[in-house]
Amino acid sequence: MSNLFRFPSAVRRDPGVEAWFFKPDDEMRRIAQPWFEQMRGCGADVRELLNDGHPTACVGDAAFGYVDAFSAHVNIGFFFGAALDDPAGLLEGSGKRMRHVKLRWARPVNADALSELIVAAYRDIRLRLRDGA
Repeated sequence: MSNLFRFPSAVRRDPGVEAWFFKPDDEMRRIAQPWFEQMRGCGADVRELLNDGHPTACVGDAAFGYVDAFSAHVNIGFFFGAALDDPAGLLEGSGKRMRHVKLRWARPVNADALSELIVAAYRDIRLRLRDGA
């Protein structure tokens, strides 16, 4: 399982993650919050932590998604995003594995397609864990 991003310190609910969303004067973080909530809700096996300063969702200790906020956009990221089916063309990035969706103020997002990516990322990491990836 060496190609998985493992975080043994992931817990069911990390107070640091909650604090990240409510940093004063950072509205961009609140744009990311519902998407992270969806990651949290994927299954009883979802754990979380702050990794590199941003909320990261795991199945057990294996990361599948994250959110991050910048001054002009929010990233909804997937550790194995390159392997996800993306018929709506939301995913950006050119790395070997990771991909993200950028959300910007006042630009509509295909919420259904993004929700499907979150569910697909969760299912993908569960399969990788089952198959001993």
